[in-house]
Amino acid sequence: MATVVISIIFYLIVLLFSVIIHELAHGYVAASLGDPTAKYEGRLTLNPLRHLDPFGSIILPILLFVATAGQGPIFGWAKPVPINPYNFRDKKYGEIKVSIAGPASNISLAIIFGLILRFLPQTLLVMNPGITTVLSYIVFINIWLAVFNLIPVPPLDGSWILFSFLPEKFYYVKNFLRQYGIVILIFLILFGGFFWFNVINFLFQIITGQMLSV
Repeated sequence: MATVVISIIFYLIVLLFSVIIHELAHGYVAASLGDPTAKYEGRLTLNPLRHLDPFGSIILPILLFVATAGQGPIFGWAKPVPINPYNFRDKKYGEIKVSIAGPASNISLAIIFGLILRFLPQTLLVMNPGITTVLSYIVFINIWLAVFNLIPVPPLDGSWILFSFLPEKFYYVKNFLRQYGIVILIFLILFGGFFWFNVINFLFQIITGQMLSV
């Protein structure tokens, strides 16, 4: 029981800081493009208290972890970093750059810690299985956050990327996704488990050279 509780706590900590880094990436890229909104509101910090969303950062991940016995899908979110695209120097691609920054930060974390897991001596990993678990959690969670946020459905980052490239004549597609985005998202989460697992497992193997076991 104690091991399960420790796993839940560690998983939630990794998830929390991963979504915070995700939001920070949005804020820093926006700031680099001339928008100081996130800075003025004190959101360019790793202090979790500035980013916590009571439901998305705490309640939902715990409920999902318990309901699925830690087998997922388990996700959450922090409070979105405030952005004002009218301040961007790059009016054409500014929103795309900011949108991509979040998932890119998670992919970067997954690659960094995945390569550490891949190239650590096997004798060390065998003697210290906790290291494998910790690194696997970090890689898995960040792959999942990146893949999840790239779904082109509002309010996820993927929708902003899609809308930026979608010609105006397809305005009805934007309106449909904005109207039914949440419904589509819930459907994909509830019934796309096998697909998501295969995508994440595939990326996990490419990065770490190991089978997904978290």
